Amino acid sequence: MENPPFFTREGSAYVPTTIARGPWDPNSLHGRVIAGLLGHVIEQKHGDPAFIPARLTVDMYKLPDLSPIEVTTKVVREGYRIKVVDAEFFSGGTSMARATCQLLRYTQAPEGKVWSPPNWDVPAPDSIPEPEDRRGGMGGMWTTRPISGGIFSANRDIAGPRRLWMSEVRELVGGEPLTPFVRVAVGADFASPFANASEQGLAYINSDVTVYLHRLPTTRWVGYEVVNHGATDGVAIGECWLYDEAGPIGTATVAALAQKRAMA
Repeated sequence: MENPPFFTREGSAYVPTTIARGPWDPNSLHGRVIAGLLGHVIEQKHGDPAFIPARLTVDMYKLPDLSPIEVTTKVVREGYRIKVVDAEFFSGGTSMARATCQLLRYTQAPEGKVWSPPNWDVPAPDSIPEPEDRRGGMGGMWTTRPISGGIFSANRDIAGPRRLWMSEVRELVGGEPLTPFVRVAVGADFASPFANASEQGLAYINSDVTVYLHRLPTTRWVGYEVVNHGATDGVAIGECWLYDEAGPIGTATVAALAQKRAMA
C-alpha cells in the first residue's frame, strides 16, 4: 500500500504515525488502531491456520497519546480445540487497553439445517461510485462505498437501515501486509459511529468492541449493516452485522458512553 502505515516498528515497540490520531483529541490514538494492533499481535504470536479467531474483545479504558506502544500477551488456555489468549496495550508504560481472543479449531459442521437471516441484497462495492471526498473516512484512514443511511455528511439519514462497504487503504504496521483477521479487527471500531451517531453527529465514545467471526473475509471489502442501537442515561450499545462479497462473516458490537461535546 502506498499510504503511510498507522504504526512503524522500532525493536519491540510500535510507534504511531500522525494518521493514527483519533477524533476526540488530536494527541490521542483512534480506537481502530488500538483494537487492530491488539488483534495483530495476538495473531502474529499465537495464530494457527488450523484455528479461526472466533471472538476478539477489546476493552479501552484510557486514551493513549502518540507515545511508542508495547503489547504483551499471555496464553490463558491452549487446548486441542480451544485457545484463549489475553493481550495488554501499554502506552508510556501505562496500561491503556486489553484484549481477549478465543480461537476455535476448524472442524466438520454437523448435519441438519439451522435458521439464519438471509444474506443482504446490496450492490457489489465495485459497482458503487467512489465518494466525492476521495480521502475516505477520517481524512484518509479508510475508504467506503456507501449503500444507505449515510452518517458522515451534512444530510445524515437517520431513518432506515445503515449499510456500507469499507476497505483499508494502508498497512496497520509498516512492512506487514494486512491479514483477513486484521482487516476485520482494525475496522470493527466503526460499529460505534455507524450504530450510535445521530443527525447531530457522534456523541458517544465507545469503551469496547467485540468481534465474532464464523469465517474470515475473502475479499478486501467488509460490509457493515447496523442492526441494533439502544441507549439509556448516557450509556449506549450498538451492533453491526459483517459481510464480505460472498455473504455473512460475523458481527461487531460496542458499548459506549455519552460525551459532553459531539464529534461533528
